[in-house]
Parts: sequence; structure tokens; C-alpha cells
Amino acid sequence: MEVPINDFDDIRPLNNDEVKDAIESLIANEDFERAFRYIKPDVDWKQFCETMRSFKTKEDFKNKLAYEAVMMVAGKTTFSLTISGRSRLPKDKKPCTFISNHRDIVLDASFLNVMLYDVGYGMTQVAIGNNLLIRPWIETLVRLNNSFIVKRNVPVRQMLEVSKVLSAYIRHTITETKESIWIAQREGRAKDSDDRTQGSILKMLNMSGDKDILSNLMELNIFPVAISYEFDPCDFLKAKEFQQKRDDPDFVKSQRDDLLSMETGILNNKGRVHFTLTSPINDQLAKLDPNMEKNELIAAIASIIDKEIYKHYRFYPCNYVAYDMLTGTRRFSEHYGLKDKKQFEDYLQGQLDKIVLPNKDEAFLRTKILEMYTNPLKNFLANQE
Repeated sequence: MEVPINDFDDIRPLNNDEVKDAIESLIANEDFERAFRYIKPDVDWKQFCETMRSFKTKEDFKNKLAYEAVMMVAGKTTFSLTISGRSRLPKDKKPCTFISNHRDIVLDASFLNVMLYDVGYGMTQVAIGNNLLIRPWIETLVRLNNSFIVKRNVPVRQMLEVSKVLSAYIRHTITETKESIWIAQREGRAKDSDDRTQGSILKMLNMSGDKDILSNLMELNIFPVAISYEFDPCDFLKAKEFQQKRDDPDFVKSQRDDLLSMETGILNNKGRVHFTLTSPINDQLAKLDPNMEKNELIAAIASIIDKEIYKHYRFYPCNYVAYDMLTGTRRFSEHYGLKDKKQFEDYLQGQLDKIVLPNKDEAFLRTKILEMYTNPLKNFLANQE
């Protein structure tokens, strides 16, 4: 499927010719300055502006300022940030489509990129929904930082065309510009941590190919990544949203809610964070029957991605404690001590106390948070059977 390159202009990252103007617009934006000072209160703004103006390319910006900012967040809000499976990366740095489960709006791709950079593979282009581009300066910043835009909530009659352009852009990036990309396995986060690859994502990726489904997806070199956070700073916000949707089926989050989720996820404690690079799935795709019915084939491909993620999670005492609390058993008691159990119980109550609702259903909210910490373990166990 041919899509004119000009059609990518409103979704692609900025190019190097646009860097200077983008930086000047950021420096002049009071909201950007306020946001940066919030993260780094002691910043020397004049010196920071001079540093910004020294960046002539996207690579300069990403490898210096963006890298430093992400590592600063990691240093302040994680106990550790680690990655395994580096030996599975293509030795020739062949571009990959990294598909992962999704925990944090901003940091999943950011953490992955700094760790890929550290091991010499290089940073990816990152898919980001336009629903998060709440301020013009945010769009400028993410496109300067090599993100491309996924248009959400478009009218049904436009959805097909939007998906075709996005698919063509991703294939162009992998096959022509030879850059890897990161995209979440589903639209938005799995708020209950029951991670499932959406078939619609795979159908979108297939649209731009001119061969059969398996060949089209194999050309994109899909590489699942399993993300494990010890603590999710937004767990209480997700639980709150579950109750709001339970009580009002028409409830829709506001832009303020999205901003709060981004801020909470970036600035608060995540404990240990681990990324596992699984393996590209082309060998597994090659074993599937290309004559399967389309939806059945898409489901089989999604299942391959899911199983790679499930078997590569990393678990912490809180996951085992949550499982036993939720099920009323002591199945995993050998994986935690009394101190671990007490610490998680205190953490859980602290998160529940942050939820403000007029008809707060604490039992329901408690269950939803416990499910968030239990579901990855349940999926891992089911994958072993």
C-alpha cells in the first residue's frame, strides 16, 4: 500500500531542520519552564537555555538532555532500573518493532530507550497517543524527542485512513529509515495489569504490507518486551477509575486526569523496575499456517506475543503477597516474610487513603489494586500449564 511520505508530516517526529525552531519555542514557553522547574527545582534556567540552544540535531537532544532527564527520574523514583536479554538484540542492529505491555504513560518507552542506548543498540522512535498532547509544548517536546503521533478518538469514517497512514509510517521507519520503534501492545494501559495484545494493533501493522499477514508482520521484526514495576504509582488512580466507571458507565477521564496520571507516574516511587528483552518472534510466526482464517491467525500471533511477555515477567514480594491476600491462601508464602507482608499491607492502605470519592467503596478499590499486582503472576502461571 503506497502512502505519500507527505502524509506523515503531522505524525512524524521533527527532522533536524526543525530542531532550532522547536527548541526556541520550548524555551519561550512558560508552561514548559514551569514543568521543568517542577522536576528539577534547582535548575539554572539561563544555563539550561544555553544548553538547549547548543543542540543542533535530534540525536544531540535525545542522547544528552532527554537521556539525562530520564536517568534523573530513575535515580529519584526507582530503587533500581535493570534490563536483561541484551544478547537477544540483533547483532547487526537490525531495526525491530518493540511491542511491550504498558504500565506507565511516559516512562515505559523512556526507560527502555535509555537502557537500549546504554547497551549500544540505539533509541527507538516512540508511539504516543495524541490524547496525551494536552499542551502544544508537549507535542513539540515529544516530537523533538523522536516520538510519532497515534491519532486517537477519530470519527469511525476516518479511522481506516488514519490506521493506514500510521501503518505505512511504521513500515517506512523500519524498512526505509532503518530505525526501531516502540509501541504498546494495546491502546492505553491495561489498568488491571491483565496484559493482552489487541488484535487491532496487529491488523493496523499489517495494513501497509503487500504480502500475506505473516510475511507483512515478519518484515517488521516484532520483538516483545516484558515490563515489570515493583510498585505502580498510579495504582490508586486506576482503581479510582474502575469505581467511577462501575458507578457511571458513561464516565470519561478528563485531560486533567491524564495530566495527573503522567505527573504521578513520573514523580513517585516505583521500587525496582525491570525490562526483559524476549526474542524476535519471526521463527514462531514462520510455523503458523498462513491459510488460517484471518481473525484466528491474528489471535494466534497475539497469543505468541502475550506468552513471550508472560514468561519473562519479574516478580517481587508484593506480587506474591497480593496473590495470597486476594485468594485467601498462603500458596506463595515462601516468597515473602512477615516484614514484606506488613510493608505491602501498609503500602496498600496508604494508596487507598489517597482515593477521594463521594461514595468510596474501599473493599472494591482494595480488590482492584490487589488484582493489579496479582494478574501478571496469574498469567505467568497459566502460561506454564
